[in-house]
Amino acid sequence: MNADLLVAEMTRRYIPNQVPRPLTYYLSIGEAKYTMRLVATSCTITPGKVEGADCVIKSHPDVFERLVLKRQAPGALDIARGRFKTNDVALLALLRDCFQ
Repeated sequence: MNADLLVAEMTRRYIPNQVPRPLTYYLSIGEAKYTMRLVATSCTITPGKVEGADCVIKSHPDVFERLVLKRQAPGALDIARGRFKTNDVALLALLRDCFQ
């Protein structure tokens, strides 16, 4: 799935009241860069990079799609091959639970 279509789908699939506080994620999905803000009532995703994100995720589009739409954690081979990186595993796990 194209990264732009994927983030549009994410805003539609957001489950309210899953985050304990407002969170900011920086998403680098293939060549596309986004800032995602999660609050209790909404998920907003805008193009571009933000400084000071709570969680940074760099991923191949296929790996990120599995994570968010199918709730599958990245595999060891994805990480070993550099197809997925994050700076906060706990916030990554929380992200997986925020979308239907």
